[in-house]
Amino acid sequence: MNPTSSRIRRLNRSTLGKLVVVAVMMFGFGYALVPMYRQICEVLGINVLTQKDGLVEAPTNTQVDRSRVITVELDGNAQGPWRFRPTQRSIEVHPGELATVVYEVVNTQGRVVKAQAIPSYAPQSATPHFKKVDCFCFQEQTLKANEARQMPVVFFIDPALPREVKNITLSYTFFEIGGMNGAATVAAN
Repeated sequence: MNPTSSRIRRLNRSTLGKLVVVAVMMFGFGYALVPMYRQICEVLGINVLTQKDGLVEAPTNTQVDRSRVITVELDGNAQGPWRFRPTQRSIEVHPGELATVVYEVVNTQGRVVKAQAIPSYAPQSATPHFKKVDCFCFQEQTLKANEARQMPVVFFIDPALPREVKNITLSYTFFEIGGMNGAATVAAN
């Protein structure tokens, strides 16, 4: 064996050993970063995910305009074999405040029906300011024979709503999709 090649092998092993040590140290440092990050954030009071004393304050929406009250009147129109109505006639909300209203539908037929709700707003200028977070109108509804269902609408009114608008009417028209043939297809599935 050549003395030069044995020296190169020793250097290669030495370099490999150093690289393995560096890789292990990098892994250890990366693993230790998470608890170190949490400690630093806790000490500095930034990005705190949990409270030390176990008391969690309810978050407040700083975008709520408490100086204004908007009356939202609720309406429901049925175009099909059911009863459809809001469970309350109106609700008062502050712009920016999250609110929930409930509509009730009762399928009065002895068959399965498939339906969809379409919203409308008055005055028309309020339409871009009425923001629905969750609504039964986002999806088709399949109602079993004689089924009654309560369906929520979660919304807020954008604080950018013009100040002269004090009342908004939210109206839904609930109509059958596909008529008797569409219902028969749904019942068969």
